[in-house]
Amino acid sequence: MATEKLGGSAKFFASSKPYLAMISLQFGYAGMNIITKVSLNQGMSHYVLVVYRHAFATAVIAPFAFIFERKGQPKITFPIFMQIFILALLGPVIDQNFYYAGLKLTSPTFSCAMSNMLPAMTFVMAVFCRMEKINMKQVRCIAKVVGTLVTVAGAMLMTLYRGPIVEMVWAKHPQNKGNGTSTTGSLDKDWFLGCIFLIIATLAWASLFVLQAKAIQTYKNHQLSLTSLVCFIGTIQAIAVTFVVEHNPSVWRIGWDMNLLAAAYAGIVTSSISYYVQGLVIKKKGPVFATAFSPLMMIIVAIMGSFLLAEQIYLGGVIGAILIVIGLYSVLWGKHKEQIESKVADEIPLKGAQSSVIAGLNDFSEEKCGEKRDSNNNKPSSVVITMPVREAITKDNQEGKA
Repeated sequence: MATEKLGGSAKFFASSKPYLAMISLQFGYAGMNIITKVSLNQGMSHYVLVVYRHAFATAVIAPFAFIFERKGQPKITFPIFMQIFILALLGPVIDQNFYYAGLKLTSPTFSCAMSNMLPAMTFVMAVFCRMEKINMKQVRCIAKVVGTLVTVAGAMLMTLYRGPIVEMVWAKHPQNKGNGTSTTGSLDKDWFLGCIFLIIATLAWASLFVLQAKAIQTYKNHQLSLTSLVCFIGTIQAIAVTFVVEHNPSVWRIGWDMNLLAAAYAGIVTSSISYYVQGLVIKKKGPVFATAFSPLMMIIVAIMGSFLLAEQIYLGGVIGAILIVIGLYSVLWGKHKEQIESKVADEIPLKGAQSSVIAGLNDFSEEKCGEKRDSNNNKPSSVVITMPVREAITKDNQEGKA
């Protein structure tokens, strides 16, 4: 009995690993958003933060890639180099810079809510690239299209409408009533600009996912190497962008403070450990399972932000976030149904081939035994016995005597 209990607990723990891993990742992502927001509020340049983040990520991932994947490395031809170059430009440079700029102008909760648009935008990009086909007669396609529209509606609502402040039970924020219309107009302008930055960042992220499919075919068995190359080239690109945009050398200065913690945390946790853990979960449970935990990060950030940053949450953001989450799960449900249908379609020809082979072997064995059974009553319908004809035997005997 004790052995059975141990075996049952071990199975339960093994089956719970993907859930625990994804929940832990959401806490890691939430911590990154909070720490980064504090660092940006203290004046750190988001261009420099992107450089340091991916420098830390490269330093962490590259040794593992060298140790575990140094054999059989694909040759870096010019087309492969251009793929990696564009991936680095979309991810570390465009996506991260615009995301941090939007995070600085809005709030961590708002930024996380906008990030939930990723599956819908990826679906739109895949349709334009003819990687996805739309058939409105199928329920799964309708779910993906409707989910995309609902997600876009939620993002537009969050962008164009703020509404009154939603008071949290555990945190009461004082209303600023005498600030003047100029301050309110400036805040609204910054908020709108931050929304645009976050939408551009999500578009770049979606494009990264679409283009990454081609690169993964080349680096199918060397995903750590691909990640380290993208982070390394992205670091070089981010350095070039920072030199063009930031002309003050003091922005590169970093000490033992929140800025170093933000860069190290983002590089090690969200650009290194998360890539590896998320890859293992996707390999075991599929991408839909991994993406379904995204709204949890938004909830964690909302709670942590209200406690640590005294973050104000507006009604427009709450309603828009709810719409985005509904659209997200609609798209994920359609994608999940599509994966199930494709899996069943792949298994049917295999089963048909197996049954035909088995039927052929049965027929062959029955013919060898000289017996064929009637399919209706499972009894021998005819018995074929190969025997020499008697006349032929007597004729041969007579010829032999002559």
